[in-house]
Amino acid sequence: MASFEPPASGTPLKMGPDGKLIVPDDPIIPFVEGDGIGPDIWKASVRVFDAALEKAYGGKKKVVWHEVYAGQKAFDEFESWLPDETVEAFREYLVGIKGPLTTPIGGGIRSLNVALRQRLDLYVCLRPVRWFSGVPSPVKNPGDVDMVIFRENTEDIYAGIEFEQGSEDNAKVLAFLKEQFPQRFSKIRFPDTAGIGVKPVSQEGTARLMRAAIQYAIDHKRPTVTIVHKGNIMKFTEGAFRNWSYEVAEKEYGDHTYTWSQWERTVAAKGQEAANAEQDAAKKAGKIIVKDAIADIALQQVLTRPTDFDVIATLNLNGDYLSDALAAQVGGIGIAPGGNINYSTGHAIFEATHGTAPKYADKDMVNPSSVILSGVLMFEHLGWQEAADLIVKGIETSIENKTVTYDFHRLMEGATKVKCSEFGDKIIENMG
Repeated sequence: MASFEPPASGTPLKMGPDGKLIVPDDPIIPFVEGDGIGPDIWKASVRVFDAALEKAYGGKKKVVWHEVYAGQKAFDEFESWLPDETVEAFREYLVGIKGPLTTPIGGGIRSLNVALRQRLDLYVCLRPVRWFSGVPSPVKNPGDVDMVIFRENTEDIYAGIEFEQGSEDNAKVLAFLKEQFPQRFSKIRFPDTAGIGVKPVSQEGTARLMRAAIQYAIDHKRPTVTIVHKGNIMKFTEGAFRNWSYEVAEKEYGDHTYTWSQWERTVAAKGQEAANAEQDAAKKAGKIIVKDAIADIALQQVLTRPTDFDVIATLNLNGDYLSDALAAQVGGIGIAPGGNINYSTGHAIFEATHGTAPKYADKDMVNPSSVILSGVLMFEHLGWQEAADLIVKGIETSIENKTVTYDFHRLMEGATKVKCSEFGDKIIENMG
């Protein structure tokens, strides 16, 4: 049984009766430093966080950091990859942050990140993607990339409902399909050697994700929300996701949105010219245009027509592909932030989006920006925009000055290479 010392000071966050966070001036924030390169990047990141808070608020606001454990460090100390006490700390204090975690090999928990998301029902994976001037990019115009991905975090194939080929459970599933649904069973090309997976997509899960995406677009004055799906093939899962998303937009946000579904109905009733005029009027009125794109086309168009996308709402697997592909356009996942949020309960864990990179562990050389920018998301979530803006300013100026870690240094002409810790120093120095 793990035993974590509770913080000696600080005030827990709470959810108010209006469904909004009540943020004290000294919130207790649990953190997991992470495995591999985690300790290096956490040491740099926490200094940046504390410096930004001091500069923004002059000591009036601060975070009381509370270490909890997951991954290799938790296993070494408590013989558990994810102690119940860690989950309970995130549950009690509502908002936390973490570095990258080892995924155990073999049985047990497949992914600690997925386990945390599911146990706390963190149904939104929030992945904003933007370019910082000067960051090396493989595309011609990386500055055109400015998107926010709302990836459904608890359903789809990431639910982990799989049956291993050759197992007794797998045989039962195949026998059930053969007996009850023979036509569908016949579509399994090689049933004797096939593993089977289940892909749950619910109306409730879709609706709450879409609400979060539309509300974000309203709050941040984003002109479009794009539903990304593969509903032309998976009609009753991803196709339903598309249809349910449109229903939420029209029934719950009709005063704020105009959908392609409405456009299609107007085309059928009055013709395309009338539909185009209707959509143009909606744009002029400041309404958000809600549209959809097939996933494979979307992966092409975020490269060829990135300005067509603002907020993206999508399922778990599509969101995984899209967020990493977009991160590559703006410098890689080393500079990509992420947050896992339940907007109903207030629970949120912000995290590095990259892996543990064990070969670089304890070398003080990797880019800490993913965790630092995830901290920016966390401060924005808390309503501490001044501190968030200072950190962004520090990162922007450091990169513009070509003072960067090895990952950018090798791709930038005339750059100065600094250690992970030194990059943190530069961010603090350049906040002013």
